[in-house]
Amino acid sequence: MDVHEYQAKELLARYGVPIPRGGVVYSPEQATYRAKELGGSAWVVKAQVHAGGRGEAGGVKVCTTDREVNEVANQMFGSRLVTRQSGPEGKLVYRLYVEEASRIQRELYFGIVVDRSTERIMVVGSREGGVEIEELAELRPEALVRISVEPALGFLEFQARELAFALDIPYELVPQAVHVFRSAYRAFRDLDAAMVEINPLVITDSSAGASELVALDAKMSFDDNALFRHLEIAELRDRSQEDARESHAADRGLAYVGLDGDIGCMINGAGLAMATLDMIQLAGGAPANFLDIGGGASPDRVLKAFRAVLNDQNVTAMLVNIFAGINRCDWVAQGVVDAFAAIDVRIPVVVRLAGTHVEEGRAIIAASGLPILTADTLAEAAELVVTAARREKVLDGHPA
Repeated sequence: MDVHEYQAKELLARYGVPIPRGGVVYSPEQATYRAKELGGSAWVVKAQVHAGGRGEAGGVKVCTTDREVNEVANQMFGSRLVTRQSGPEGKLVYRLYVEEASRIQRELYFGIVVDRSTERIMVVGSREGGVEIEELAELRPEALVRISVEPALGFLEFQARELAFALDIPYELVPQAVHVFRSAYRAFRDLDAAMVEINPLVITDSSAGASELVALDAKMSFDDNALFRHLEIAELRDRSQEDARESHAADRGLAYVGLDGDIGCMINGAGLAMATLDMIQLAGGAPANFLDIGGGASPDRVLKAFRAVLNDQNVTAMLVNIFAGINRCDWVAQGVVDAFAAIDVRIPVVVRLAGTHVEEGRAIIAASGLPILTADTLAEAAELVVTAARREKVLDGHPA
């Protein structure tokens, strides 16, 4: 689960990470009032959406007058911000964050992620902040400093100092840097985060007083499986920023990822699901989703999965691909039949069953009398569903 910038900053600030003064607003009038309340001569108005690249897309504006703050806020509210991470549909802007402008001397990068390859928490830093870290890692990996955290010990003080030295932080700011790095790590650990990113972490200009480190932007995402331990974090969820299909499925305990195609998929097992998506594309089709119903799927769970797939209006055909181990093909088959009785299924459905109780499952499908296409192999199923999807497009008057 992702949270907004202002929420991430509030969480990090609780652990001692310094942030600029600011506040969230829900109208242009509130934005103007917030700027006056903060005082000063310049403010930054930021669109609060779950996508990076806001600055390039016009979602971050520096304003020098109250009137300018109001005008910028008026333009942003209700707009759809399209960034390199939002997809072509963009993200609706419902809230803004107004904060005091900072005098920046240098920009750095600091992040904490779970590194699955080493099964460790990885602390990452760079002397270059405010840039797309994925591009930097690909083009110039030597610009990144990586420190692996031993789970039994945590992120130690000497490691934080080494990172500060590697980032060429001025000697007088090293103690504060150590505090910031370790505070962010504690927030990551205590809140069961999956990622903490401060980009940029800035060193302020000393001309306005003593230099200090400030988290100018922040992102946090959390392990969904641990949210039951952190109800205050779960309440920060903003459904307006999520794919409606994914939200619908997640609320019903289904592992679902929305894609851009038109062939709905219901599969058990992540590996089989990935192979099925590849096979559909090899056959010339485009999957509309990744949906793993998991093991031990009851007919009721299959019905929920059907509803989740058909919740996508772009779906023109559906493939049910089950290789039953813990699962049982007769349970799945009964769930498919029940789905036809409970839902007005108007698209072609292809079912491929294999594994435990496969003969019983096929018998249930055959005895139902429903217009369900069946296949013995994955390749055959993929060809059938792609052909069916093309036929539906032609019948609807769209080019295949």
